[in-house]
Amino acid sequence: MVKKVAAAVLLLAMMTVAIVQAMEKEEKPDNLPGLKIGVKAPDFEVKNLAGETVKLSDFQGKKVLLNFWATWCPPCKEEMPDMEKFHKQAGDDVVILAVNIDPQYNVNKFVTEMGITFPILLDEKDEVNSMYQVLTIPTTYFIDEKGIIRHKYISAMTEDIMKQYVDEM
Repeated sequence: MVKKVAAAVLLLAMMTVAIVQAMEKEEKPDNLPGLKIGVKAPDFEVKNLAGETVKLSDFQGKKVLLNFWATWCPPCKEEMPDMEKFHKQAGDDVVILAVNIDPQYNVNKFVTEMGITFPILLDEKDEVNSMYQVLTIPTTYFIDEKGIIRHKYISAMTEDIMKQYVDEM
């Protein structure tokens, strides 16, 4: 009888530990590679496809989806149509900045073929990619109106994911 009680107590204790650990994981710990959630997004200056200089700080007061991508990346190609739909519906208080990390390729052709109308930035010296510690593409940082990173998504996003993360900011 004592063995059964001891086994039941031990089982109950292990279940309690498992439940507590599961609840802690639901708080979305930021163990993803790259800059951490909650930090100020580093400012940068690059050229867009038209050759104009663009800085992240130009968009202070807006929500920013800072997306890192490449023309040869299948998941990047997969998410572009959803990003375009989201861009068209998001309104003026949300901007997508898509930082291309392979500007040596024909980015203009890619953008034209995909029908992209949101800003494409060219990271010609690999500075922004390095600054944001991007290891996997696509990677998207969701930056709030004050310039704070609120979410990070690694992989191809759907329009629903974009809406959810922007709404949570």
